[in-house]
Amino acid sequence: MHVAYVVKRYPRYSETFIVNEILAHEAAGMRVRIYALLPPQDSHFQDIISQVKAPVCYLSAKAERATPFWELQKRAAAIYPSSWQVLSQHQDASAREITQALELALHIHKHQIDHLHAHFATTSTTVTNIAAQICQIPFSFTAHAKDIFHQDNDYNLVKKKFSSAQFAVTVSDYNVDYLINELEIEPSKLVRIYNGLDLNQFPFSPYNNRPPHIIAVGRLVEKKGFSDLIHACALLKQRGTIFHCDIIGEGDQKRQLADLIQNYDLGSCVQLIGPLPQAQVKKRICESAMFVAPCVIGTDNNQDGLPTVLVESMALGTPCISTDVTGIPEVIEHNKTGLMCEQHSPEELAAAISQLLSSPEQAEKYAQNARMQIEQRFNIHSNTEILRKQFLKFQ
Repeated sequence: MHVAYVVKRYPRYSETFIVNEILAHEAAGMRVRIYALLPPQDSHFQDIISQVKAPVCYLSAKAERATPFWELQKRAAAIYPSSWQVLSQHQDASAREITQALELALHIHKHQIDHLHAHFATTSTTVTNIAAQICQIPFSFTAHAKDIFHQDNDYNLVKKKFSSAQFAVTVSDYNVDYLINELEIEPSKLVRIYNGLDLNQFPFSPYNNRPPHIIAVGRLVEKKGFSDLIHACALLKQRGTIFHCDIIGEGDQKRQLADLIQNYDLGSCVQLIGPLPQAQVKKRICESAMFVAPCVIGTDNNQDGLPTVLVESMALGTPCISTDVTGIPEVIEHNKTGLMCEQHSPEELAAAISQLLSSPEQAEKYAQNARMQIEQRFNIHSNTEILRKQFLKFQ
């Protein structure tokens, strides 16, 4: 089977789950091609990208002038006469999306691609949907978080994408319930598959004599809740707790968070590190007393589905603290595989951090239990096998 993955940008620092998925498919012998709608923007990339064998093609990022655009349509119609009719059904698509879908259709014909799979129910799925209809091949996509939760989404268009696809993957039971109950998606269209890890790349690190270091990783945006973590650190400092907190990542809230650190006079114990390569992130996680993911539901309803870095930290053997939002309770069972706090509660975060700092034996037990859960439910090879079986259903 020859499968094309369609993504908005490739590679992308924050989307290691897509790279993990493609690598697992390749390890199982599946042929993969990658199509990106836009070039990368990040200054750092994850090390594992170099392991991907799939060729990468960047579709035209700008709609062509009228004459080349017309010629592209005629080339596609010469192979797929129904393309005119298909395009007439997608009047809500942009000129760029139409151009990229036509280009993708020509690649499907040239490389004899059997199935299209997109990530995120956004422009990548729009392009995939149109190309699949032109070529009359099956397509699917994975819905994650912002693409289904954000208040600015065109939900009628989102629902149309679910209806058109042969099936759609989403990354937590929470997401499944939301899609069925809030967006009225047909349950038979949905498959829950957790974002998995290659556990050989995330060996368990014993919890021995770790310094009182707190680590958090993610884009510096509202839904990550880092302002609550900084507030919690201010409470810990007031109580005389000895600790150091590093927040790794880049994002729109960098200035706001830096100001908060300064206002609380936390410069000596809280640092914004910026983005780092994955190898360095993993090293820092393994050297820390705990990983904290203080996720919240944003004012725009944006929220995480289930943070991959949280799963990675649990796999590596670092005790985790997170919040009771979205799919997180599906991976952290309070007082068994980690500690759970209410969102927007710096007081609870501070108490949980103090609990782990003062009870290393308990922290170690959480880490061991968490690793067992990750092995059982988040193995990338088992999870992508489920996805490949879904692909095969429609061949």
